[in-house]
Amino acid sequence: MMLTFENVLDTGELAEIRRLLASAPWADGALSAGGQARAVKNNVQLPHDCAAAEFIRARILAGLDRIPRFFSAALPLRVFTPRVNRYGDDRNFYGAHIDNAIRVLPDGQRVRTDLSCTVFLNEPDEYDGGELTIHDSFGVHGVKLPAGHAVLYPGTSLHEVRPVTRGARLACFFWIESMVRGDDQRRLLYELDMNLLRLRERHGETPETTALTGVYHNLLRQWAST
Repeated sequence: MMLTFENVLDTGELAEIRRLLASAPWADGALSAGGQARAVKNNVQLPHDCAAAEFIRARILAGLDRIPRFFSAALPLRVFTPRVNRYGDDRNFYGAHIDNAIRVLPDGQRVRTDLSCTVFLNEPDEYDGGELTIHDSFGVHGVKLPAGHAVLYPGTSLHEVRPVTRGARLACFFWIESMVRGDDQRRLLYELDMNLLRLRERHGETPETTALTGVYHNLLRQWAST
């Protein structure tokens, strides 16, 4: 399941992020990649403990917390520390790869990468190329969203960032360990939750929505690990 989310960041936050990134201490992005990915990764990335990275990830995580639909889709248990990257000039692509199944936080805690999320930090017309290209059983999807928007997709997906041929692409990315491991199960829960919301908006609380809410929570209780 691939979903997009609008306005994770507002215009003021985006302006401050752009100001911070103008003097950011970029480093080789391959340093954080796994063995297979390192061979095809050609970008730069902020050190995770620099001031700009800390500001950006705090704003993004707070922004996503304000979007109930994101929680419904991801059902997050743990989040790997969000990272910020740049594609442009001669460091301008990330070839096809699948992310490592397990990432390790600085404190040694392990995070299973059930879901990947990218938040775009500049506008699509500021650069050519740079599409996040996701391969799944339904085909190949090119994603290039407005600044402040996010895409969420399964961490099992083969994906790449196409070469940037003009300008620079700025983004924040991270992984989520979900309370519900299976993508098919998360999809069913998400669709049930969204349709319950629509039914309540149309008809208010009814015996049927109460019963279906019970079905939702009983499925979540059966499938979730906390």
